[in-house]
Amino acid sequence: MNEADQNPTAPRPASSRATDGDPAVVPAFAPPPPGRRRLRYAVVGTGHRAGMYVAALTGDHADVGELVAWCDTNPGRTDYYDAQVGEAFGLGGPAGLPRYGAQDVERMVDEQRVDVVVVTTPDHAHAGVVARALDAGADVVVEKPLTTTVEGCRTVVRAVARTGRDVVMTFNYRYAPRNSSLRDVVASGEIGRVTSVHFEWALDTVHGADYFRRWHRDKANSGGLLVHKSSHHFDLVNWWLHDVPARVYASGGLRFYGDANAAARGMGPRPERGTGATGDPWSLDLTHDPRLKALYLDAEHHDGYRRDQDVFAPGITIEDNMAVVVDYRGGATLTYSLNAHSPWEGYRVTVNGTEGRAELEVVERGAVILGDDGRAVLDPSATPEGVAAQGTRPEGERLLVQRHWEAAREWRIPQGIGGHGGGDAILLMDVFRRDLRLAPDPLGRAAGYRDGLRAVAVGIAANRSMVTGQPVLVDDLGLGDLDPAADGDSVELPVTPPGGLPAPDLAGPAVPTGAAR
Repeated sequence: MNEADQNPTAPRPASSRATDGDPAVVPAFAPPPPGRRRLRYAVVGTGHRAGMYVAALTGDHADVGELVAWCDTNPGRTDYYDAQVGEAFGLGGPAGLPRYGAQDVERMVDEQRVDVVVVTTPDHAHAGVVARALDAGADVVVEKPLTTTVEGCRTVVRAVARTGRDVVMTFNYRYAPRNSSLRDVVASGEIGRVTSVHFEWALDTVHGADYFRRWHRDKANSGGLLVHKSSHHFDLVNWWLHDVPARVYASGGLRFYGDANAAARGMGPRPERGTGATGDPWSLDLTHDPRLKALYLDAEHHDGYRRDQDVFAPGITIEDNMAVVVDYRGGATLTYSLNAHSPWEGYRVTVNGTEGRAELEVVERGAVILGDDGRAVLDPSATPEGVAAQGTRPEGERLLVQRHWEAAREWRIPQGIGGHGGGDAILLMDVFRRDLRLAPDPLGRAAGYRDGLRAVAVGIAANRSMVTGQPVLVDDLGLGDLDPAADGDSVELPVTPPGGLPAPDLAGPAVPTGAAR
């Protein structure tokens, strides 16, 4: 699998390295009919996350889609991907695809006859780009989260209502077999009607810290981790339960990272940035990763964006410890926690039902190990000392089901393909070939804009609750009809005022369009 499918600081466990998936989770597709036209794709936002789609359209899915244009504010990052495309097709140099700026989404769609726009910009820009692409006549594939604000949600809903065009949300965690297996358990009725869910996610001091180096550290850009990161997790619960969040209460704060916490722990002077710093386990040196060096260090002179900021510097406005309680319309309650400075990475989910209980435990990285140079080793399993250190917390996944009055039994988890627990490659099949599926997906993994709304509704409500100290009713946010039964229906919301949407600054507050996800 292409290594571009994950954040470079995220764990790459064995489940992400498999190349042969189980038919139970890998769909079957018909070959494209002879002579069928390939769909024309444009990428808006050429940061790290765009690499997954570029690799797909120059590799496994080049027979059904082609890249025809770039849209970004940073020519250095665009150069990087254009050269990749040229190399993939043996052109002997860059592909020379047409380039457009932040204000030119509509012109790009028109001039390049774009069928689908792939949106991988920073989160705050998603809604505006999605709406403009739909209005210009293209369908959209958008990275999570759908957007970061109530108004962003309304912008997307109104654009879908106006145009009737398609929006695909890329919730790749749905496709990880361990998560779809839990969906199987709940849907099978093995544990009866769900009464409560407990979901704990631990981000370690490599991956978790990375959100405090990047543009994500400013809540105006990302909505905080409860929107940017947790939208994955809230979507999973919504999907497992086939239900809608109704009321949200949250508590959290910046309790580990940031300058005030560093001072309180007596940490002393800190390096301004990770590149060039020595012996500091909190620093990320961009020269140690050729991809990050090319996309960010070599391109930062175009816009000043630094990918390797100090996690203990001033100006961080997102939380690193969060707890959320969500009541669902169907009667279940979710208790959720997210910690971004754990010594290991993974998650635990417990689903309680009227007839039993299911428990999913995943260890993606059992420990963060320091190398001889004092830096964190991104893949501890690659070193003998790393393997030894993980002996008491081995990497792996296990799903247990226990009905009342019975012993627990292990539920089989099929083998997936690629990153994010074996889900990325399967997701990409659905993104680029869903019309060629030989049978409907019994797991219902494909996600649309309403799934995106239901996921960010929890994070947006949680952010509001942390400010007010009060529970927030999701219906009071005014996001439209979130009931899953409405997914196939048209949406009725007030139309955008005459004149349409303004062309937003895709870069936002001091953040380039294609900053790394």
